[in-house]
Amino acid sequence: MMVGSKRKSQQKEGKNFHAGHDRRIILLFQAPRKPTCLPSYNFPLDARSPNDKLASMFLRALIFFCLVAPSQAEWPAFRGPTNDGHYPPAGDGKIHGFPTEWSEDKNIVWKTPVTGRAWSTPVVMDNEVWVTNATPDGKKMYAVCLDKVTGRKTHDILLFENEAPEPLSNHVNGYGSCSPAIDSEHVYIHFGSYGTTALDRKTGRAIWERRDLPCQHFRGPGSSVVLHKNLVILTMDGVDVQYLVALDRKTGKNVWRTERNTDFGDVEANGKIRGGGDFRKAYSTPNFVTLNGVRQLVSPGAKACYSYDADTGKELWKILYKGFSNAAAPVFVGNDMALINTGLGKPHLLGVRLDDKTQGDITKSHIEWDIFKRIPGRCSPVVIDSDAYFTSESGILSVLNSEKGQIEQYKALKTSFSASGVYADGHLYFADEKGKTFVVKPGPELEIVATNQLDDGCMASPALNEKAIYLRTKSHVYRIEK
Repeated sequence: MMVGSKRKSQQKEGKNFHAGHDRRIILLFQAPRKPTCLPSYNFPLDARSPNDKLASMFLRALIFFCLVAPSQAEWPAFRGPTNDGHYPPAGDGKIHGFPTEWSEDKNIVWKTPVTGRAWSTPVVMDNEVWVTNATPDGKKMYAVCLDKVTGRKTHDILLFENEAPEPLSNHVNGYGSCSPAIDSEHVYIHFGSYGTTALDRKTGRAIWERRDLPCQHFRGPGSSVVLHKNLVILTMDGVDVQYLVALDRKTGKNVWRTERNTDFGDVEANGKIRGGGDFRKAYSTPNFVTLNGVRQLVSPGAKACYSYDADTGKELWKILYKGFSNAAAPVFVGNDMALINTGLGKPHLLGVRLDDKTQGDITKSHIEWDIFKRIPGRCSPVVIDSDAYFTSESGILSVLNSEKGQIEQYKALKTSFSASGVYADGHLYFADEKGKTFVVKPGPELEIVATNQLDDGCMASPALNEKAIYLRTKSHVYRIEK
């Protein structure tokens, strides 16, 4: 059955109608070549002498430059090339030249309407800008590719149709909030349990698709795709099931699947789950850190954050807390500390020590500090040196000293944020829900360099590429450049 022949693009009309989850893997076209990916390099955390340490630091920098420099122009996933909101520096004291000022009639290269309701961050590679899209009712789900130079739509592909998607039960989320990921050959599109697919970047044709990964999202899917070696890793934190699954990039088949083992403590005397399982839900996207020679996937969920071996899915350690509906992605201060947001209820930010004893349940042993004032529920921090910068839904911009576990400064911006910030050329960019982007100079003063207004607000986080900023508002995608 060639389901791919029913796909809709600019050239062909049709549909891939699917009323439910029929538990299948569909291999639609000839499998692609093994994707190009960066190898993992592990370094000793405790070199024996100062000279050893210096040599190790030099080797790290050299390998990073050799591996990252050729592809540093790309923005391949939700939080960018290093999964932390940073765009790689230009080197030699130079800057890329990202703009700090714009408006509807200044520094706009193009503006392309993308109708629908979807909050995924654009991913950018070569001449392509990809986003997901969905109708407000969730019955149709799309992948959209824009030409980076002109903004023209080169693909507008109807991927999935759903007879009766779950109601969102809130006004914040949509059905297209999971950001895609991209490599040299394919773009990986994910709509939670509604469907996941790998598309050929040139033709828009599907290589494989999965519609057999169950999860009752209740308030819509939100966790984005992450890539590791030959794996496409998905996070499924619903009201009914909670697990991570790693798919082979080439075939879409399971390589590993790990169930979360959280004791939610929410089963009432009558056997019913309190809140219908709403306190089991999460939206967070995991992040990677190398610790004790292992590439680890740190993944916050409701009531607990887990770290897994990224190659095998084996659970390595966990932190327990009270929060749920997490959306912020974890970030790291070097390889020594993880900053973990506990989610809703009352959001806390935890500073978790990472060392050679970070194993098992480390709730009582490795939390260095725990703060809860002015902590966002959705926005991910950006770490610069040892300081973390973030905005909140209530419009507070804060800088946190991670060594002390203290908020050093904050400013009330009288707005609201859902998007995470990004950093390039010595400036932070924070896009709000009302069309403003605040350009901030890092430092204890939180100096606002510029405030830029567009016609519509952002739920999606910005993407950076070469010297252009790509903003996805609620109605358009912009390329902004001097």
